[in-house]
Amino acid sequence: MKKNNLILIGFMGVGKGTVARALVAKYDLFAIDTDDIIESQAKKKIKEIFKKEGEEYFRNLEQKCADWLESSVDNTVISTGGGFYKRANIQEIGKIVYLKSSFEGILNRIGNSPNAIKKLKKRPLLQDIAEAKKLFNARVPEYENIADIIVDVEDRNVNDIIKDIMKKSKA
Repeated sequence: MKKNNLILIGFMGVGKGTVARALVAKYDLFAIDTDDIIESQAKKKIKEIFKKEGEEYFRNLEQKCADWLESSVDNTVISTGGGFYKRANIQEIGKIVYLKSSFEGILNRIGNSPNAIKKLKKRPLLQDIAEAKKLFNARVPEYENIADIIVDVEDRNVNDIIKDIMKKSKA
């Protein structure tokens, strides 16, 4: 049975964490971030996990996190890493909200943030822009296919985005 969580999916840098924090502030919700959970459990940063253990190891940690979310978390906003949508049980965890933007929109969003260099360094799969663009193009149809709700976030302020999410999630 699908739980009463909102799962924010989308490409890295689209603003899942920002949107989750805004939902918490405006609607008095609770939020967690799958990357934070994984880093806490592994006692390493995501970048370090990728570098030392590899992507497959990281994806196994993501599945472990998804299993815990399914069994233990309800009534929560869950912001996820860019590949979390592939977890086998994601649809049981809650309502899936795809935050949609163009690749260029995401790069602009990251580039215009006050700590842009830090944000880019923290995302190992964004180190090669050409490869990241290929990954983005491959993921977009998969995001759209799995989403219960699609919210366009490009060039929109966060308050309009969260109102849109709440309206669509009640429908």
